[in-house]
Amino acid sequence: MFQLRTLPFTEIAGLVSKETCEYHYGKHHQTYINNLNNLIKGTEFESKGLFEILTQSQGGVFNNAAQVYNHDFYWDCITPTTSVRSAELEDAIKASFGDLAKFKETFLNAATTLFGSGWCWVVYNPSSQKLEIKQTSNAQTPVTEKLIPVLVVDVWEHAYYIDHRNARPAYLEQFFNHINWEFVSKSLETAKKNGLEAVKNYTKSLHS
Repeated sequence: MFQLRTLPFTEIAGLVSKETCEYHYGKHHQTYINNLNNLIKGTEFESKGLFEILTQSQGGVFNNAAQVYNHDFYWDCITPTTSVRSAELEDAIKASFGDLAKFKETFLNAATTLFGSGWCWVVYNPSSQKLEIKQTSNAQTPVTEKLIPVLVVDVWEHAYYIDHRNARPAYLEQFFNHINWEFVSKSLETAKKNGLEAVKNYTKSLHS
């Protein structure tokens, strides 16, 4: 049985209020956990880990497993405290986007223009050995394309409507101001070292 992970904060001023945490984490994220547990009962996935379910399932099982993972990762990508980028991450941003300003512009534009509900990711592509920006709709995740996430922003409306109403750009600006660069730096480091095993190890750290 999967359990809801611990939220690494109670609120982030300007980005996610306690009320948003209560609904987004306590209700939406919890519902994906509950649905996944119910859907895998008596199936081949009942004894498998989240990574295996994520990469081997389809339909409702996949949708709920992916939403568990996507939300797990999102919560770690934001922080109420100041964080710094590693030299490795700085170099990767420069190599892939030119500089931080261009990266921010490209990333936030991709997140703003994603139609409907979904996620905007920064992934490490082992083939190109560069960072790339990836839009996914609904529950989809780049992991199924063998891309390793290092950063994600949730652009489902329930992620920001309580605090920012329909102003997605305002939410995204605040998101960028509260990125947990230390987590992103570590995610890039493990992605380069371990490939998709980095995703598997991350899921196991939360759902052993």
